[in-house]
Amino acid sequence: MTYCVAMRLESGMVFLADSRTNAGVDHIATFRKMFTFVQPGQRAIVLMSAGNLATTQSVISLLRTRANSDLPNLMNCASLYDAAELVGRTVREVVTRDAGQEQTGVDFGCTFILGGQIQGEEMRLFHIYSEGNFIESTQDTPYFQIGELKYGKPIIDRVISFQSSVDQAIKCSLISMDSTIRSNLSVGLPLDLLSYERDAFNAGSRYDIDENHPGYKALREGWSQGLKGTFETLPEIVW
Repeated sequence: MTYCVAMRLESGMVFLADSRTNAGVDHIATFRKMFTFVQPGQRAIVLMSAGNLATTQSVISLLRTRANSDLPNLMNCASLYDAAELVGRTVREVVTRDAGQEQTGVDFGCTFILGGQIQGEEMRLFHIYSEGNFIESTQDTPYFQIGELKYGKPIIDRVISFQSSVDQAIKCSLISMDSTIRSNLSVGLPLDLLSYERDAFNAGSRYDIDENHPGYKALREGWSQGLKGTFETLPEIVW
């Protein structure tokens, strides 16, 4: 399974993905789920994937290969909307091809988060579905999740708004991830974290976070202790 979350804020963007993939309790592997397409000074595009690993790897491989060709690709599309359409078409292409091989009982489905900025427009964030269609984030809904999203959603809903700072979003996304890891063994370390500053048009700041990362350890321990402390101070129920 997978958990990825991305936030589009007034001042920048935050992307976070785990790296665990499994096909059962005795077959666990690590695969990166965050990919970047950057042309310094012109565009910075981040793509995160969830779902069938063979499908997502094929989609990423095609997008990377075509980025070096004259075909429409992520390095020459005019807008992030066009980029989302391109990823959607590629998803449909791969799913149609693989599903046509008469394999029964196989779920080829996948989802993607696409975000970033292209020169001439504001930062944008899209959630792309298996069918190839997509939706775009708004100021009222400034984040998207894919994969095992239910455990990490409550903290984001309570904390994050479009006006939140990038630092706040980083902390919130990591707490959201930690809540998911604690509740679902199919999501796990190491983590890919990328923060992007508005109008930077570069690869942003990217971090590899494992169980020994001091900042992540302090954050998860502080959050756990804070929850327990708050619980202890709750008023008794009068029946």
